Amino acid sequence: MTRTPAETTAPEQDVSRRLLESAAQLSYDPATEVDWDSPLPPEGYGLNPEWSTLYGTPLWDELSPEQRITLTRHEVCSVMSIGIWFEMILQQMILRDQYVRDPARPDFRFALTEIADECRHSIMFARACEKMGVPAYLPPPFVAQLGRSFKTLAGSEAAYGGILVAEEILDVMQRDWMRGEDVLPIVRTTSKIHVVEESRHMKFARHEIRESMRGASTARRQASALLISLVAHVVVTNMVQKDVYRSVGLDPDRAAAAVRRSEHRKAMLRTSCRHLMDFLADAGLLTRAAMAVYRRTHML
Repeated sequence: MTRTPAETTAPEQDVSRRLLESAAQLSYDPATEVDWDSPLPPEGYGLNPEWSTLYGTPLWDELSPEQRITLTRHEVCSVMSIGIWFEMILQQMILRDQYVRDPARPDFRFALTEIADECRHSIMFARACEKMGVPAYLPPPFVAQLGRSFKTLAGSEAAYGGILVAEEILDVMQRDWMRGEDVLPIVRTTSKIHVVEESRHMKFARHEIRESMRGASTARRQASALLISLVAHVVVTNMVQKDVYRSVGLDPDRAAAAVRRSEHRKAMLRTSCRHLMDFLADAGLLTRAAMAVYRRTHML
């Protein structure tokens, strides 16, 4: 990912300056913005019911209202836990990209600003899960090792593409959660904070991808497109861990099978990825091989 100062263009510096100005004007401190002390309303969902992985399936119909609330709280905390895992990957890749770079440059300063944002977001998600009384849902060991390899080896458009797919998918979900009248206030507020601040991160990632793809060879474009699609597959298929379903007394294998068959779930994923697919196509990163992965993951 590392580039020399000469390779960093003036337009890129202009983008970074605008993002720094935005961060100075509109940023949140979750420690004070979130009401951590108020008790959780017992009728509050963890996320909009239609975003539950089981919504629209026969299993959903079997659940009592209390079980549905419990399920959505565990689901949102699984998404938050996986979000923390991926934000740690993101922070390490950005920090590696800025190693021995000129600290006076706007892109350097914004990169560190983004890392600071991600640290606050991770702490915020961790506190939210603790408040809801839900345990951490960590990625399986094999997936965790894949993440370790990705953060160490990925560079340029592949790294920022991986960052973007995770942020774009979560952004669409959280825009609904922050407006959900039946959703817990703590989830609405944390979603709002994340949406506002991640919008800057996504702009930065899109710009970095476009810059990296300038003059890229066909082979590099094909390889990067496939790698990004595989990262997207791992992120989407691990957002809600199977152990979540035990929280409401369901058999995890039976529940996971119901999710795989759910046409509603597939439609929600495709909707949440519409803008992402448009951008990847425009950037030349929606190749035939990548599209096959996205279709298998129901993102396209």
